[in-house]
Amino acid sequence: MATLTAWEFATPYGADDALATLEKLQSEALIQVQDAAVVSWEVGRKKPTTREMHSTKKAGALGGGFWGLLFGLIFFVPILGLVVGAATGALMGSLADVGISDAFIKSVREKVTPGTSALFLLSSDAVFDRVRDEFKETDAELISTNLSADQEQRLREAFSHEDD
Repeated sequence: MATLTAWEFATPYGADDALATLEKLQSEALIQVQDAAVVSWEVGRKKPTTREMHSTKKAGALGGGFWGLLFGLIFFVPILGLVVGAATGALMGSLADVGISDAFIKSVREKVTPGTSALFLLSSDAVFDRVRDEFKETDAELISTNLSADQEQRLREAFSHEDD
């Protein structure tokens, strides 16, 4: 079963620093990273910067469409307000169908603010205690949503890239 996690860091560059830790954990077979993205939000900026970490050609990668939709709903829809209300409701319902709840989105929105950063990843086969221990010294806060096998498959179908 895949898990979508968001690690929030107290600095705009904490998520970048965590990437080396994540690579180390993967090399030790303590986690299998299927896809990842980083959000960095510098103080004084109206919105965060985002970037996808893995090639969309990698097996299991969700791609930019998924990350763009998720980050749009978390960080940019509140700025737009009621102008996109009906469309937002439909999108939120679609994400809930694949296991990404309103509570997850609300929690990330409240915690990832100017002056912070976040590392988002879709992973599986994690040894959670060991992964959590590696991130303890970073003072990162973990927010997670577990996806069922069916939800993971629907998520992949909705956001996978077709190879040409």
